[in-house]
Amino acid sequence: MSILIKNIEIYNGKDNFIADIYAEDEIIKNIGQNLQVKAEKLIDGTGKILLPGGIDVHTHFNLDLGEFVAVDDWKSGPVAAAFGGTTTVVDHIGFLERGSSLQSMVDHYHEISKDKPIIDFSFHGVMQETEDSMIDEIQTLYDEGIVSLKLYTTYGGKVEDDQILKVLQKAKETGTVVCVHCENDGSIKVLREESEKEGHFEPIYHAKTRPNVTEAEAINRLAYLSKIAGDPKLYIVHTSTSEGLEEIKKARKNGLKNIYCETCTQYLTLTEDKYLDEVEGLKYIMAPPLRKEKDVEALWKGIIDGDVDVIATDHCPFMFKEHKLKYKDDFKKVPGGAPGVEERMEIILTEGTKRGVSINRLLDLLVHNPAKIMGLYPKKGNLSIGSDADFVIYNKEQYTISENNRHSAVDYTGYEGFKSNFKVDTVIIRGKVVVEKGKQVAKEGYGKFVKRIFEKH
Repeated sequence: MSILIKNIEIYNGKDNFIADIYAEDEIIKNIGQNLQVKAEKLIDGTGKILLPGGIDVHTHFNLDLGEFVAVDDWKSGPVAAAFGGTTTVVDHIGFLERGSSLQSMVDHYHEISKDKPIIDFSFHGVMQETEDSMIDEIQTLYDEGIVSLKLYTTYGGKVEDDQILKVLQKAKETGTVVCVHCENDGSIKVLREESEKEGHFEPIYHAKTRPNVTEAEAINRLAYLSKIAGDPKLYIVHTSTSEGLEEIKKARKNGLKNIYCETCTQYLTLTEDKYLDEVEGLKYIMAPPLRKEKDVEALWKGIIDGDVDVIATDHCPFMFKEHKLKYKDDFKKVPGGAPGVEERMEIILTEGTKRGVSINRLLDLLVHNPAKIMGLYPKKGNLSIGSDADFVIYNKEQYTISENNRHSAVDYTGYEGFKSNFKVDTVIIRGKVVVEKGKQVAKEGYGKFVKRIFEKH
């Protein structure tokens, strides 16, 4: 398959210029002015822009919580991602029963994703126990191209500090990226018990019982554990607070060179005021919760200053009417998670450029940094000759995001009414058109599992 896009404005993360781009046999073959080459598919890009395909390194497709399963599986989730301009995801897989090996959990996800995604994908490993055999598996997974894993400091699968340290020490040895959900579990437990005794079950108490300091304390603790372990690659997922960001900045000043900060679309655009509506607020029950305007502004400043590395989504949708609304009388029982994989690119491009952030700087957070940090680069996240031909054509036109024009299996979007200044026109993955003019073109199963690797560790 060969494809030639003519006369389009290209943003590569450093420059923007009008040129042609030619791809053949899944990779980029040439970028230049007035390319004279025959192609099986020709696209006129006049008046449009071309960006590298989005990379979302924080999704939860098919996540099984027991009573509930995330409603986007490995078919619908990747379709939603593609329509939003994301061409690769790295998914945070779920647990199996306790005692399960890391390999068995990965194998399960290979099975449930087989022949389904239309986009390329990979997995993060996950640990809730640290038996010696499981610690040894960190190297095994690394050798298989799964070079990252996740730990939780809260929820039923949380790991204690001694376990965290063992994982960090092994990760230092292997080069594995350790992704951590940072919240102080004990504090949240006490605050939730107090809210229940006081008769507070409304959504705003989801935020009140998970205050900013619960995130900041856990990040601080992880940073010091990482220091003890010799500064392995520590990746803080979904940073949501000004205090949490300050802890990451402080850790860097104290000598940590390998601590990375991820935030998400929702923490850059929404606030806890959403919880004041006791019905609609249920849509935004997620952890960490939405925060205050000061936190939104602090995170944007972190983007401008270079303190934030990645913008992801934590896409984990549950039905509003069927799953969330049934627990409107107790926020603690509402399944936590929300959609976002389709909205991320367009919303961040829109909001960022409104704030004076350049498209190329935004591409660092949406594409290049996630690829580099998670071992996808230079195959992915790189508009250069020889890299995978993953790119998205956008129209610079305003349209309104609505549940009616989404492609997720869920029954709402948390960004209803958002006016985007960018609209996906065509999505190309490994040189093949996947989405074109609002229609899915690629067949189910086109996406490939990507074995990730670091050139050095």
